[in-house]
Amino acid sequence: MSTILQFLAVFGVLVFFHEFGHFLFAKRAGILCREFAIGFGPKIFAVKKGETLYTIRLLPIGGYVRMAGEDPEVIELKPGLRVGLLFNGEEKVKKIIVSGKDKYPGARLLEIAEADIERELFIRGYESEDDDRLKTYEVDREAVVVDYGQEIQIAPLDRQFSSKSLGKRALTIFAGPLFNFLLAFLVFMLIGLLQGVPSNDPVLGKVTEDGAALKAGLKEGDLVLSIDGEEVSTWRDVVEKIRANPEKTLEFQIVRDGKELTVPVVPEKHEENGETYGLIGVYNPVEKSPVKAFTYGLAETYFWIKQIFVILGDLIFGHFSFDMLSGPVGIYASTEEVAKAGFYYLLRWTALLSINLGIVNLLPFPALDGGRLLFFAIELIRGKPIDKQKEGLVHFIGLALLMLLMLMVTWNDIQRFFL
Repeated sequence: MSTILQFLAVFGVLVFFHEFGHFLFAKRAGILCREFAIGFGPKIFAVKKGETLYTIRLLPIGGYVRMAGEDPEVIELKPGLRVGLLFNGEEKVKKIIVSGKDKYPGARLLEIAEADIERELFIRGYESEDDDRLKTYEVDREAVVVDYGQEIQIAPLDRQFSSKSLGKRALTIFAGPLFNFLLAFLVFMLIGLLQGVPSNDPVLGKVTEDGAALKAGLKEGDLVLSIDGEEVSTWRDVVEKIRANPEKTLEFQIVRDGKELTVPVVPEKHEENGETYGLIGVYNPVEKSPVKAFTYGLAETYFWIKQIFVILGDLIFGHFSFDMLSGPVGIYASTEEVAKAGFYYLLRWTALLSINLGIVNLLPFPALDGGRLLFFAIELIRGKPIDKQKEGLVHFIGLALLMLLMLMVTWNDIQRFFL
């Protein structure tokens, strides 16, 4: 249960930040966001605030922001349809009741002759069969259509995704991956603030309770001047000298409390992958400061973005095996192992997953954010957008291929971790 909660927490944070990026930039562009969802499938929690429904859904494998103009949830008001109308204080239509009109006894009945709830915002028709006078009513910009008890807010054209400038649409889509990179930076910075930023000064960090350093009398904070008469100026110099001399006595010349001391230390012998090296049980020195944490967050984020691009390059050019790919099952199993190592390892794992999610979503593949950005680039070159039906078909095919890949990767994970 602990692993499940940790996995859901990590995955939930990743998805939330990604979708919040889309949501925030969509709202800033004036786009009507109908739903902000974490997960897919049936709703297990829902609350409406303002014009947006916030939901948590059963399957924790992603999320979405449902934007006006990008969803099929618009009811067409065809001529001949009999509806009920409710008005606000300005005598504008605030509710258009398609079904269940008997539940609104105060509604004014109208047989539609013509309606436009996107551009000119009006509804026109006849109030009774005996009355041949055509009545026209102005529709409020925030009016809702009621059908089978569900209220759907209308979306004037200027509130729809497709009506926005190319730049605003591109920023709205790019904001998802961008916020994944931002999350990674914030997590790395938090690690730097709480745990400290690794320093390259030749100063001893935390001393382990069972290491050679403690047995020899070394203490945290000791400044190392030289080892066996050889001057050291960085932490890397100290590490290299220790690793190169397992089970050999080393004379540490140190400064402690303003006094110079000589301390003999015998590094313990360790073997790994056929390599023999020395260890004395001392951690890297760290510094704690907001400025250091900020620069550490930037440096780590930049480093891992580069590393993941290198891995993707290896995958594309065949230097990386398909069997090494992981999906949700593999991430779950890895999260369990990482969590055992401690809180800071789990934080770092979250940052790496966030960067990975951001980069994968930027790949120019249909159904991904990068695929949509590719269509925007084509629109910029052509001077006009590609037909929505054709673009939708390409994204549908891309989504199907992604689902197939997900199934293959998931089966691969199940075989690797559980069979």
